[in-house]
Amino acid sequence: MADFILEACVDSVESALSAAKGGADRLELCGSLVIGGTTPNPWLFQEIRKHTDIRIHVLIRPRFGDFCYTNEEFVLIREAVKEFRKLGAEGVVIGCLKPDGTMNMEQMKILMEEAEGMSVTLHRAFDVCADPYETMEQAISLGIDTILTSGQKNVCTLGTDLLRDLVEKSAGRIKIQVGSGVNAAVIREIYPKTGATAFHMSGKKTLDSEMKYRKEGVNMGLPSLSEFEVWRTDETAIREARQVLDQFEGK
Repeated sequence: MADFILEACVDSVESALSAAKGGADRLELCGSLVIGGTTPNPWLFQEIRKHTDIRIHVLIRPRFGDFCYTNEEFVLIREAVKEFRKLGAEGVVIGCLKPDGTMNMEQMKILMEEAEGMSVTLHRAFDVCADPYETMEQAISLGIDTILTSGQKNVCTLGTDLLRDLVEKSAGRIKIQVGSGVNAAVIREIYPKTGATAFHMSGKKTLDSEMKYRKEGVNMGLPSLSEFEVWRTDETAIREARQVLDQFEGK
């Protein structure tokens, strides 16, 4: 019987608790999901731990943008892995590339040593690497447990051909986890096409800010983003995805 996994990516205590209640198997804990996720602060991890014992895999990404890191940025990545290991995180989510789009094996080997005893996921740096098959084999050689991927497309429904190939070629040596655009309906569509049994979703809903007074024309960050919207994980969306996986698991 297939071992189905549902991971929820969250960046707040509220979202973490909603994901756990909805039936997620584990969390990918991030900061700033609105820009694709960055390394969360340790206090967020500790506060979530007070309320739930769900597995937490922590995203380690020092900034928005590409995955080619300076020596100074790599120091931050390495120290974050060490810190969250000390705090008791069950896993980390990492990835480093060279300028030519190949995996930075030197940096990754160091991070794997720091993450000893933890589960390790290669994040969507994989989706912008030059050769996904070579990178998958490198990930396997490093002892990485999971690759998070959309099949090198903006959304996973467009990447099903590569996802199917990765599942077949990995032959159980590494878990292929599908991300980007995942919901209950997508899982129902993707699983028969690819054979992938691990899925990653935010299940996000947009809430209106509680601010009554709203100063217009002043942006704190990206002008395209409203200052008066809050992203939260929808417990119902997670539960619906869980139900689909449970149906497949029961077949």
